[in-house]
Amino acid sequence: MKRDLAELIRIPGFTSVISARFISNLGNGLSPIALAYGVLSLPGSNGRDLSLVMVARFLPMVMFMLFGGVIGDRFKRNRIVGGADIIGSFFAGTSALSFIFGFASVPLLCLMGALFGILNALWWPAMSGVLPEVLPKEMLQRGNALVSLASNFGFVFGALIGGTVVTLYGSGWALFVDAVSFLLAGILVWNIDLPSLRNGAKNSMLHDLRVGWKEFISRSWVVAVVLGFTFINFCFEATIAVLGPLSFKGTGHGPRDWSFNLAVWTIGMIVGGVISIKVHFKRPLAIGMIVIALSSTWNFSIALGLALPLVLITAFITGVAFEIFTVVWTTAMQKNIPEESYSRVVSYDALGSFALAPIGIAIAGPIAEIIGTSPTLYFCGAITLLGALIPLAVKSVRQLTYPK
Repeated sequence: MKRDLAELIRIPGFTSVISARFISNLGNGLSPIALAYGVLSLPGSNGRDLSLVMVARFLPMVMFMLFGGVIGDRFKRNRIVGGADIIGSFFAGTSALSFIFGFASVPLLCLMGALFGILNALWWPAMSGVLPEVLPKEMLQRGNALVSLASNFGFVFGALIGGTVVTLYGSGWALFVDAVSFLLAGILVWNIDLPSLRNGAKNSMLHDLRVGWKEFISRSWVVAVVLGFTFINFCFEATIAVLGPLSFKGTGHGPRDWSFNLAVWTIGMIVGGVISIKVHFKRPLAIGMIVIALSSTWNFSIALGLALPLVLITAFITGVAFEIFTVVWTTAMQKNIPEESYSRVVSYDALGSFALAPIGIAIAGPIAEIIGTSPTLYFCGAITLLGALIPLAVKSVRQLTYPK
């Protein structure tokens, strides 16, 4: 791995990408804990309010994702990514100051989250296309794995200290660290020297969307996996944003115990990243979907009320599974999708994969209040299992290999 890193950091731009992802995810590790328990600490707030704040961040991202894909294929992707991070740091900073100075409210947090979600819709498709412009194709799997490792190291550090910071100093200061991390990461990516894309704005947005849709729909393996993740993310995002914090709220050490879950989940992702560097999968998507099926164990273990160490084992398994899938999926897309339409295909991927996630987040809190958190988690675990296994019925998913 040292040799891989030494070889990659000699390539201009790679150090900036990997550094930015570490710094940004350090803040991202703190923010879910800080925001969740910050909302729950507001007078009179409950699971419904938490769902509302979390869905406000997700819904605009999904709504504007296709627009972000077109923008990502027309203009310099690193400037889109850097600009979104820099502007987003001010919205995150406003949320932080609202807790620090005592004027936080659910409507304000929803507004800041919605504005950040719009920026995320621009960030996501563009970010996925930055690395292919920096690295040659034969180095993409290693590059993706190492960037993911850096991201996950940042997230695990953030998650490990998140519970402590929230408990000792409050949600505001944790969110402030998140805001600073976005600012620094944005500056790093903005300054990468990449050539301008050749597409410009010669065609209408509708034309560009049609071309992207044809590229997306023409690959059965893409469609099958995206449909599977429509339901997987419906459950996973509801668990991360709402059901997990609610499950540990009554333990007496809610922020600490949930931060342990997020930290161990990310440690699992680090291990999954190392595996992805060392192992070349002959059938990458088949392996990816099989391991994703194992992630349902996290839902089931929390629902069963198992002892914290046992829950953490399933969080670790989930992290390994998600990271292996993320690396093989990203690499498969980067190696099989034409570069000039890549951001648009990624935007269709993200739109489909997260189409139901805002609904999952929105209804998780109310449903948990009606039928209980554990039954809701059982349901999520079952849907995750089916969402991972059903795409394996598609031949192209089972047989896909990387082109040489």
